[in-house]
Amino acid sequence: MKRLILSLGLALLVAAAVAPAASAKQKIGLSFPTAATTGALYPLGAGIANLWNTKLDTVNARVQASNGGIQNLNLLKSKDAQVSFAVSSITYEALNGMRGFKDRAYGDVRILAGLYYNPNQVVSRGELNVNSLADFKGKRFAPGAAGGTTEVESRVHFTAAGLQYPDDIKAQFVGFTESIDLMRNKQLDGAWIMAGMPTAAVTEMCATAGGKLVPIGDEIIAKLQAEYPWYSKFIIPAGTYDNQKEDVQTTAVKMLLLTDASMPEDLVYSLTKTFWENLDELTKAHAVMKTVTPDMAVKDLAGIPLHPGAEKYYKEAGILK
Repeated sequence: MKRLILSLGLALLVAAAVAPAASAKQKIGLSFPTAATTGALYPLGAGIANLWNTKLDTVNARVQASNGGIQNLNLLKSKDAQVSFAVSSITYEALNGMRGFKDRAYGDVRILAGLYYNPNQVVSRGELNVNSLADFKGKRFAPGAAGGTTEVESRVHFTAAGLQYPDDIKAQFVGFTESIDLMRNKQLDGAWIMAGMPTAAVTEMCATAGGKLVPIGDEIIAKLQAEYPWYSKFIIPAGTYDNQKEDVQTTAVKMLLLTDASMPEDLVYSLTKTFWENLDELTKAHAVMKTVTPDMAVKDLAGIPLHPGAEKYYKEAGILK
């Protein structure tokens, strides 16, 4: 009898030890690529992942650095990521098989939430006489890492300004972190950064590399809007960065939190609900979230469809009718 009791006790101990492991295995893993670690998206993604992991016991979200929007969309399309970020312009092109996505349209991309407006921030070294995009002709410029959103944005804008690289601009395809060091060492004349404000890379360039913001003129914005209706005119307020004494005009597009159509509706509903019902916590992850309100979730989405799980939440919350 004692042996039987001992055996039963041992079996219960083993079962108790195995149960947490089994439960942990049942968690849904979410790979969450963001962007470079010096941009706004990496800390924001980390904050969102931490929120989901804390509030939802069925989720294990893992944030990681990436080259940005195009790579993020490719990872979603190949099912190597389940949640990610990209701006509306790049996502629209992916959905419709345009430009870099020609002959490989990503028709299953879906929106979990529309977030903030993401401005293009063009920086030059302050001692250079660069006051417009056209002034970068012949200069050493970092349009962004190859395959990233910023590289596409810079190419589109410079084309509108009548410049091409490599013919007119000495392009160096490096990320934000490398751009800061190259600007500081005067090995680079300018860089293109697309991120929420304030972003660490622009702050560093302005504070330690004598950087200044370069405006984008009305004529170029009008030309862009005629071809790409997702662009908005945007003002970076004076004082956003060191030594920025005046407002600076630029363009902006909507930053989107994305997923794939194959993601379960109830899971996406839970992710969406948890995101918006804990918005105050996300302002600690990045100041840009202070500008975000729930009604922005479904505005200016460039016709890209919402995931049914997200749509369900927005209808329940009265954001969608």
